[in-house]
Amino acid sequence: MSSMNSIASSAWPHRSFTAPFTTTGRSALVRPPPWHYAGWLLNIAFRFDAAAAVPLVPPEAGKPVGTGCVHFADWQACTDGHELLDPVLAQYRETIVVLEIERPDGSRCMYCPAIWVDQDTSLLRGLLQGWPKKMGSTWLTRSLPLEHPAAAPLRAGSRLGASLAVKDRRVFEAEARLTGRPGRPLGFLAQPTIGAVGWPDLRQPQQLPNPVLVKPDIGQRVGGDWHEASASVRLTAHPEEDIGLLGDVVAEDASAGWLGITVTGVRDA
Repeated sequence: MSSMNSIASSAWPHRSFTAPFTTTGRSALVRPPPWHYAGWLLNIAFRFDAAAAVPLVPPEAGKPVGTGCVHFADWQACTDGHELLDPVLAQYRETIVVLEIERPDGSRCMYCPAIWVDQDTSLLRGLLQGWPKKMGSTWLTRSLPLEHPAAAPLRAGSRLGASLAVKDRRVFEAEARLTGRPGRPLGFLAQPTIGAVGWPDLRQPQQLPNPVLVKPDIGQRVGGDWHEASASVRLTAHPEEDIGLLGDVVAEDASAGWLGITVTGVRDA
């Protein structure tokens, strides 16, 4: 029985960046970067027991310091822009958790141990960047440019809510109230963020992958006029999710606003 042969060694002219591999590349789940993102985010910084997060962070990355952030995001994304004409290809929501870590050299950055999304395209783009995406249901209040009771306008007193459910169980619930003052960038918006990329080889199923630490190359950043908020957040343990190891989290700061970024690739972290 012959061993597996690499398709790359054949003359098959496939044009797919990711599976499925075809000669047109049209049905590939993910196209090559650049990937452009624009969205509305509610960001809540929190503190927790740093020791509780040790199982979530590779020692090579660093050690948790007891602060982190949860981002609830409503995104629109595209490559060459064709997705904007068929919004089901472009729009998705996600919940991102990042933890501040101290790296072995003493510097600090964010590490992403968990993130949940509702689109398969975004899920695979995330895994390629070291963002460990899984499926989940995120909902958050949108602010619309109207003076109307349903619009949650960006002014003092407007109230926002957000939640994440994973496999029919609530994991995060949050509430925020805008103060009317300028806010700060928080979480991955304020510090470089790293993640781990690793893939198993089913030809050797007894061997676990060796993850590699990477960080995205991000450019074309626009927006980020953050609006301050007071907030509360609750994390509920989930039988299939390790993020519950953080235990009680306490909100320390919050902001909301619009952001646009472009991811062109990743580099070693």
